[in-house]
Amino acid sequence: MAVLCHASAGGSGVVATELGALVAQAGHEVRFVGSSQPFRLAGLGSGRGGPYFHQVGSYAYALFEQPYPELAETNALCEVILEHDLQLTHAHYAIPHATSAIHARAVTRRTRVITTLHGTDVTLVGLDPAFRHSTRFAIEQSDAVTAVSHFLARQTREVFDVEREIQVIHNFVDTERFVRTVDPTMRARFARPDEALLVHVSNFRPVKRTDDVVEVFARVSSELPARLLMIGDGPERPRAFELAQRLGVQGRVQFLGSFPGVEAILGFADLFLLPSAKESFGLVALEAMSCEVPVVASNIGGIPEVVQHDVSGILCSLGDVDGMAHGALRLLSDPETGRRMGRAGRERAIREFHPALIVPQYLKAYRAMLS
Repeated sequence: MAVLCHASAGGSGVVATELGALVAQAGHEVRFVGSSQPFRLAGLGSGRGGPYFHQVGSYAYALFEQPYPELAETNALCEVILEHDLQLTHAHYAIPHATSAIHARAVTRRTRVITTLHGTDVTLVGLDPAFRHSTRFAIEQSDAVTAVSHFLARQTREVFDVEREIQVIHNFVDTERFVRTVDPTMRARFARPDEALLVHVSNFRPVKRTDDVVEVFARVSSELPARLLMIGDGPERPRAFELAQRLGVQGRVQFLGSFPGVEAILGFADLFLLPSAKESFGLVALEAMSCEVPVVASNIGGIPEVVQHDVSGILCSLGDVDGMAHGALRLLSDPETGRRMGRAGRERAIREFHPALIVPQYLKAYRAMLS
């Protein structure tokens, strides 16, 4: 099987990488094709089936005014398919991966294409007039299509007016890796024992509303001792830093940048903040839940399919900074309630989103296509 995905720290790349590794562990040959190695792939073990990585080369020609990454990816994928006789290509994200896979299928006539929609490929990129027709084509021409939430499946049908089957297969979390950490030494690097530790993880895009994260923290820290860790990087990071300065909390906020071992931080956090404007699933919220960290998030998109209000976290209206701050203070000032919601979140992660439950659904979808 060939896998196309984004290499960055976004949820689609994380899911694609970890799914590919688990499929390889199950004895199937898995080969990632991309311009750079997916960031979590380096930390995963490999066996006879890989996962292997094949890099897409760049091509410069004077006649071309701009690079053509989709064509370069298509060509590299064709070479991998023909050399290794791969029967299946799993494209994570509609543009450019699904369109590249469909093009490679037409060229090689040897592969079937399953496309997994992760969210912004439909809710953001797909809505852009420049990509709308290409996105709809990718959805309609794939041999099978999955979506990571019921919300996303419904929105895809409505936005693109497609009637084809879209199978919902939720994301999963490695509950053995994302687990509560009891070592106080690691936590002491970021906060004193009497300080609450809040965490936010994202790609710092406008849709993540990182300003709201800082606003919520400013309200929380005015009521009790607290620290905020901002993990990730992106265009909104300077703006969030400036807001922390204006609100006078910059000394209690740390911007840690991106790194693959986010479970090391989530394992000793007290609260996770996710005030996004759009989330088709909310993978990092699930990772926090697996670490017994209660979540305060926007009640939008696919988040309610992951976080249960007043059970594993608190969901508020989009942009309700006061409500989120009130919810955070409720959990942090009543540690027993916070621990109860944290335990409930981990139980749900194991019961509903364990790899042993989710990966077989993908394997079944692969077999159905190949048969």
